[in-house]
Amino acid sequence: MDISNKTAQDAKALEDRNYIRYDSGVEQIPPNEAEDIQAVADMINAIQLAQWNMHRHCYTGKSSTRPLLEHRMTNNSGTHARTQGLVKGKLIVPDDLPQHLKQSMFEHAGEYAVVCRYSSEPGDPGLDDRIPQPRGFAMKVFDVHGDMFEDGKDYPTQDIEFNSTPALDLANAKTTREIVDLRIKYGSNQLELYKHLDARDDTDLQKFRDSVRNTHLESTRQYSQTAYRFGDYIAKYCLVPSSGTQKKLYEETVKPDQHDSDILHKWLQNFHGTHDAEYELQFQLLENIEDQPVEYAGKVWDPEKYPWQTVAKLVIPKQDSFNYKLKSFWEDHMIVNPWHGLISLQPLGSPNRLRRVVYPQSSALRRKMNGRDAIHVKSIDEIPGPPLTSTGQIAVES
Repeated sequence: MDISNKTAQDAKALEDRNYIRYDSGVEQIPPNEAEDIQAVADMINAIQLAQWNMHRHCYTGKSSTRPLLEHRMTNNSGTHARTQGLVKGKLIVPDDLPQHLKQSMFEHAGEYAVVCRYSSEPGDPGLDDRIPQPRGFAMKVFDVHGDMFEDGKDYPTQDIEFNSTPALDLANAKTTREIVDLRIKYGSNQLELYKHLDARDDTDLQKFRDSVRNTHLESTRQYSQTAYRFGDYIAKYCLVPSSGTQKKLYEETVKPDQHDSDILHKWLQNFHGTHDAEYELQFQLLENIEDQPVEYAGKVWDPEKYPWQTVAKLVIPKQDSFNYKLKSFWEDHMIVNPWHGLISLQPLGSPNRLRRVVYPQSSALRRKMNGRDAIHVKSIDEIPGPPLTSTGQIAVES
């Protein structure tokens, strides 16, 4: 359910709902979680080293055999290695939000410069676009100020990550350890992998990734999957394409017998070269912790019960969405981590505690093996490519 504060009555009803206020007790850390998290981090590093040995380049971690198109599956264990597009734009917070949505960086009206990356979620940078898999979107927001986590306290930025599936198959640390282990052992043999997945209680969740709708990325809704602190409250968030042109593109799906292996980035490049893009950033607030679990990210919070509410608009002006300098800079040097940002937007639950350990350990090894230094950008002016002007347009390079 999408809402746009359609009437004053609707807005009042949403404002008066019984939202659960944030408290550190909302997180319930199970026994042995730290052991599971470290095991995952070590498995990812082992995958990266095997990968480097094969390609003499280290990515985010995947098993060593690339899938064939006819297998209709992937065997990766890392994430978001294939860049589909990179763009600059603005995140705009309106001045008329209801009080319960004036939280964290959305407390006051304003505009923030952003740089964004579209990706394919698996860890294979050469993954054929004709293979249906989840897709990702990441956004680094600039000129954000407030109480920051220690790791990002020197950088006035907020990192926000999305995935095209609303539920996360790696739903907690224990599940992640089990599934990564299975993908390492059986990722190149779909029948064997599925045999083990079929024996699990969460079979449908684990196999869903291989049957997602393979559509134009500009029409794809993106989700946080996991819960986050939202100022005084707790929420999940999503990004919804809102222009008429983007909505029409939903009907455009990838056809393996008609399209090339890099069709998704070509579609994005064609779109962004001739159109502006707009998205609504929406939040879904926690009201029932039994029905909306925070620790387990494998369950979708029912939007009919717990409606999405718009807090900001992302505007992306026309531009080339595949700038090679920007692509290399993002992949080789930039850090994107939801733990680099405001304490009032704290990542919550087991998957996010796992990310807090795995992300820096994986990133450190990748940069060591590739001989690349991490660069913590503080301003969008440090990002390669044509600059974003004060009016929110992309300057034309001479």
